[in-house]
Amino acid sequence: MLSAQTIQLVKQYGQNHLVQHAAKLPENQRAAFEKEVAKLDFPELHQLFEQSRLKESTLDVSKSTSPPIIRLSDIESDSTARMMGEAALRAGRIAVIMVAGGQGTRLGHDAPKGTYPIGPVTERSLFQIHAEKVLALSRRYEVHIPLLIMTSQENDEATKAYFNEHHLFGLNKDQATFFIQGMLPALDAVTGKVLLKAPGELALSPNGHGGVIQALQEAGLLDQLQSQGVTDCFYFQVDNPLVKIADPTFIGHHLIADAEMSLKVLAKLYPMERMGNLVELDGRCRIIEYTELPKDLAEQTLPDGQLRIWAGSPAIHLFQLKFLQRLGRGEITLPYHIARKVVPYVDEAGQLVKPEKPNALKFERFVFDALPLAKRVVAVETSRAEEFEPLKNASGENCPETVRKAMSDQYAKWLKEAAVEIEETHLVELSPLVAMEQKHLHEHDCLDGKWVSKRL
Repeated sequence: MLSAQTIQLVKQYGQNHLVQHAAKLPENQRAAFEKEVAKLDFPELHQLFEQSRLKESTLDVSKSTSPPIIRLSDIESDSTARMMGEAALRAGRIAVIMVAGGQGTRLGHDAPKGTYPIGPVTERSLFQIHAEKVLALSRRYEVHIPLLIMTSQENDEATKAYFNEHHLFGLNKDQATFFIQGMLPALDAVTGKVLLKAPGELALSPNGHGGVIQALQEAGLLDQLQSQGVTDCFYFQVDNPLVKIADPTFIGHHLIADAEMSLKVLAKLYPMERMGNLVELDGRCRIIEYTELPKDLAEQTLPDGQLRIWAGSPAIHLFQLKFLQRLGRGEITLPYHIARKVVPYVDEAGQLVKPEKPNALKFERFVFDALPLAKRVVAVETSRAEEFEPLKNASGENCPETVRKAMSDQYAKWLKEAAVEIEETHLVELSPLVAMEQKHLHEHDCLDGKWVSKRL
């Protein structure tokens, strides 16, 4: 039964239809529905609705410039940063956060996206590749590196079952922690009323990858990491199998600058590539979505022919734990982005309505919006061939075929540099437990049996 306080809030913020709906439900369904209603933050929802009715304030992105970025040529010769990063890993100061709330629906895969078999030869899943990278790092630096995995309400049980079925891919049982992304209700775009997906069910959707911070805070994980001696957290998204998890050189640059937040960037393939653009505006680093970057600005070039706004974001970040704690406690907050969407809903008569035009408001937070809130930011360039080929589509760009080829090309390059002959007509695969970068191959006296291949 709803508390008197919740009923008062429901009435105060014009959501009384929720109480009326609850009263019509069978007793066994009513309790679960009322529990979900009690979780809603009605003042926040009201504020978001009012915000949607105002003219959205837009940044004058025409004044954007490219911020200072540590370039690849400088990174390759920088041993100091790598040494600092390795020392931090060895001291147990680094945790890893993997965002993995999505399903593989767009890939025709009816399961968590992380379970998709992407290994070029072995068909290792995304989850196995990432877990083995963390395991390899843990072995190399003789420390149990925490792996925190953000799931969603949709895939949490299946994700945990998958990891348990595979014995956490060798990770220590206390090393892998799962936590669930938050959800927000969709609101009617005209009235601001919370929509119902079905009788006794709110129309909920994930609150964006920026919800990772609130989810960590609510699960008590930020304070737990602090008690374990962690000072900084590496963040990435599950769909990118090439990511260099907890790259020591990246960590080192982050630590040298005492940055609250750092990010990797890579050169865009073309001006309007579908990725966030790193810019400096009003003295602050920020990510501008490709949809918000004017075409004329995107196409501007420097005298050497390079794009003026050239740095795209592959969603690879480092955070100071103290910065995440400030965000988690609400001392500083990420803004919500409002999207107008078509959302089917149940009306007051209990009938399902399927609108033809956008009828609802959805709200998301983006993790990169923390950049302008950070006191110090470091941007480090990375190579697309070495670190970015996300799995997003069933065909075309960023599909299984392109991802497997990118992985194979990387492994083949490493092996050739280690004087191993590779057939050009073969796909090649190396386990992260053998090597996470080319230099690790020199640690093996013999590579026979350490890699696998198959004919294209």
